Amino acid sequence: MTDFFSSAPAGFPRAPGAASDKIRRYDWARHPLGPVQGWPRALLFAVEMVLASDFPKCLMWGEHRYCFHNDAFRTILGDKPDALGRPVQEVWSEVWDVISPIVDKAFRGESTFVEDFPLTINRHGYDEEAYFTFCYSPVRDDTGVVVAMMDTVIETTGKVIAERGLREAAASLEQQVAERTADRNRLWLGSDALLMVTRFDGQIVAVNPAWTSVLGWTEQETVGRQVQAFAHPDDEPTLMGELNSLQKGAPKRQGTLRYRHRDGTDRWVAWTAAPADGFIQAVGRDVTEERAQAEALRSAEEQLRQSQKMEALGQLTGGIAHDLNNMLQGIVLPLQLIRQRIAQGREAEAGKYIDAGLAAAKRAGALTQRLLAFSRRQPLDSRPVDLAASLASLETIVRSTCGENIALQMALQPDLWPAYTDVHQFDNAVLNLCINARDAMPERGTLRIEADNVNLEASGDNSVPGLDAGEYVRVTVSDTGVGMSADVMARAFDPFFTTKPLGQGTGLGLSMIYGFMRQSGGLAVLESTVGQGTRVSLYFCRSRAEAAAERADPAPMLTSPRRPDSALVVEDDDTVRVLAVELLRDNGFYVMEAASGSAAMALLSGAVHFDLLVSDVGLPGPNGRQVADYAREKLPAIKIILMTGYAEQAAMNPQFLGAQMELLVKPFDAQALVNKVLSVMGGGG
Repeated sequence: MTDFFSSAPAGFPRAPGAASDKIRRYDWARHPLGPVQGWPRALLFAVEMVLASDFPKCLMWGEHRYCFHNDAFRTILGDKPDALGRPVQEVWSEVWDVISPIVDKAFRGESTFVEDFPLTINRHGYDEEAYFTFCYSPVRDDTGVVVAMMDTVIETTGKVIAERGLREAAASLEQQVAERTADRNRLWLGSDALLMVTRFDGQIVAVNPAWTSVLGWTEQETVGRQVQAFAHPDDEPTLMGELNSLQKGAPKRQGTLRYRHRDGTDRWVAWTAAPADGFIQAVGRDVTEERAQAEALRSAEEQLRQSQKMEALGQLTGGIAHDLNNMLQGIVLPLQLIRQRIAQGREAEAGKYIDAGLAAAKRAGALTQRLLAFSRRQPLDSRPVDLAASLASLETIVRSTCGENIALQMALQPDLWPAYTDVHQFDNAVLNLCINARDAMPERGTLRIEADNVNLEASGDNSVPGLDAGEYVRVTVSDTGVGMSADVMARAFDPFFTTKPLGQGTGLGLSMIYGFMRQSGGLAVLESTVGQGTRVSLYFCRSRAEAAAERADPAPMLTSPRRPDSALVVEDDDTVRVLAVELLRDNGFYVMEAASGSAAMALLSGAVHFDLLVSDVGLPGPNGRQVADYAREKLPAIKIILMTGYAEQAAMNPQFLGAQMELLVKPFDAQALVNKVLSVMGGGG
């Protein structure tokens, strides 16, 4: 191959860069233009001019428009094949129909300058929209003949697209503003809500037509007046306070106020107001009818609740009357027979009637305790209790109660926490549940008693509705009996509701347990499926104190030798007071008595020293607890027994009893009083 580069004019082309190097290495001998040594001087000068420019330039030479371009023009070409020495109609074939008239014009000696000229070109393997600002200029030789065309070009695609985007955005924004303005106008004119603009001092600037339709005042009668002029006089101070809050920078205020209708009536309007652009924008909704309907609904609900209360009260009193009549009959008849036998001289036969009357009286006392348990007003002797030990002590009784056809299973967690409750009421509750379970399994079945520690959460799977999150001891009694239907479960805790035959249950067992658990701070949860059995879970609050061992009651005795102790009995019921005094005197106490809290305090402040105070809680004047506090203040070592059948504070407050105070629940028998006194004072003389 002939090395034309070495014989080329010295230093041609002189411009640095890849395009110059490519011209030097090109085999021009194989090109129609021939070797560089034979090129016209006009071509050499034009090529040097193109290569020396930093602007994108392309020279189109001769009749066939052969291309010579600089490095800057390479970006415009993209991935097209090398354009050096090729006719322009081949390089830009996809747009030749568009640019050829401009090229021809340049070869006729006329320059063309075009800005942002659109072309659809293919320089990366796909058609794309591109824009160019260019100048096509004729190139003449030294005789003035046009021999070439110079293309100086800058691509403006990015600028054009950006400007188009700005124009579109501006047009869109303008359209949005117009649409929003139209929407706002439609909203202002067509809204059912009251729309109002006021100054911060309350002067009305504008109102929408809904103001007239709701309140009757026209726009002419409204604008320019103070908004408080339309408010109900009683609501005007509230309105002024809201305006003041908005003026001081409150972001939003809401409220429901009364506004005067043009006809003199009042309308309730729920407002939301917020400051904006130096004014207060307010939206109101007429809620007059809604309030009237809500009031009517509340009235109807109250009437329904009252009706339900009366129905429940009728059911309750009817059940109580039925059971108490039976129990009173069991007391009245034995007393009449005792009197008759004494008149007949048959005193020896009185004992069996006395026993019958006492049994009926005990049943009546149990009934009242169940009623108090249901109403959560029974006095509880709550303290830390070892439920595992209590359940273990009940096992023998439960086994004997259930019989041989029922299998008893006990599952007690070894490290069971102490629970805060009344141990005797707990025993009664468990026994009641076991008896119910036994009756639900007339043929055979399994009775299971479980106890475990549980940590409850406020929500989720590990929570119990109605109980706060915390630590509880759970005692569960379950059976494999007949189960309960949904209707029966819904009424299971209702008083006097029972599925047992008439005469075999009072219907107070589960209601008593429910009331006892709520009063203890826990909950009874009932689960049952017909044909599969029933499960009752009792949740007791965990106690952080250790459970104390139960004290054994002293040996039964109703009388004892004379003691050195003196006692004060305070009771406003004469019969109870006389009998309590007599029992204490029979047990050797020196006894004084009082019928009121004031009389008791007078005796306690005197010269007599008392070792024991036995007082009813509910007394005229200072109550029993106040008397007890006074006694402890005067006689720090005095022992105190408080008696109650129903005491609001004692029932609802587990901390009602102070130090060295004991509770005796009415009704109690003589032996219970004697046992409690001897337990507190000690059995010895």
